[in-house]
Amino acid sequence: MKIQILDTEGKKAKEITTSLFEEPIREDLIFKIIEAQKTRQPYKPKQYAGMDRSASGNVLHTRHDWKTDRGRGMSRFPKKTMWRRGTQFSWVGAIIPSVKGGRRAHPPHGFIKFKKINKKELKKAMLSALTYITSIEEIKKKYHSLENKKIEINLPLVVEDKILKLKSKEFFKNLKHILGNLYEISIQKKSTRAGIGKMRGRRYSKNAGLLLVIGKEEKIKITGIDVINANKLKIADLADGGARLTMFTEKAIKELEGLKNN
Repeated sequence: MKIQILDTEGKKAKEITTSLFEEPIREDLIFKIIEAQKTRQPYKPKQYAGMDRSASGNVLHTRHDWKTDRGRGMSRFPKKTMWRRGTQFSWVGAIIPSVKGGRRAHPPHGFIKFKKINKKELKKAMLSALTYITSIEEIKKKYHSLENKKIEINLPLVVEDKILKLKSKEFFKNLKHILGNLYEISIQKKSTRAGIGKMRGRRYSKNAGLLLVIGKEEKIKITGIDVINANKLKIADLADGGARLTMFTEKAIKELEGLKNN
């Protein structure tokens, strides 16, 4: 198929022919690979959860010694000192799973073993994901604010490599010309999460925004969008939770074609 290469102002500069975006969309295969490549356990507790307190009030179990549990009718598990007056102490249980504020018993591990994936299957899923992100209907499903909007843009979005040399202010100014009414969803916005989740290590939430895929040797330092090199691109970057708005540089397209032919 022929795709347009846009200049920095969003106008057609030239056309190239590529077969990267011709694979039939296989959502079952895409989501199977995304699930297989997950490396993070979403339900694991934070490191040292329940252990980040001093249990220096550990009670001695030796007989005839000061600060022991003998004669106190006291259970023998780790304790932390709440108050102390002379030889009198007040302890509460700490650390072990059966006490308040203690660690969890047998929690999920923080790592997941990679599942084996066939090379041909992985290659087919990657090509399918590249076609998947060129579907306007699939992009509308991920970005709900676009549901009732008319989108007049040719996908995939491929731009000249010159765009990487622009300064941030010029880059975003030109991005408006390239994306048109998609510009609003392309910039990542950080907001405070509603509810109790903000007390559990996930205080802020962030929208997906635009993904810019650049060549292996190319570099750009910019905030507000995600940037990834073509050789590090994963299916989850393109299609986790739906088709992501993605823009490629011309060099990235050439490198992805090289990966396809291998």
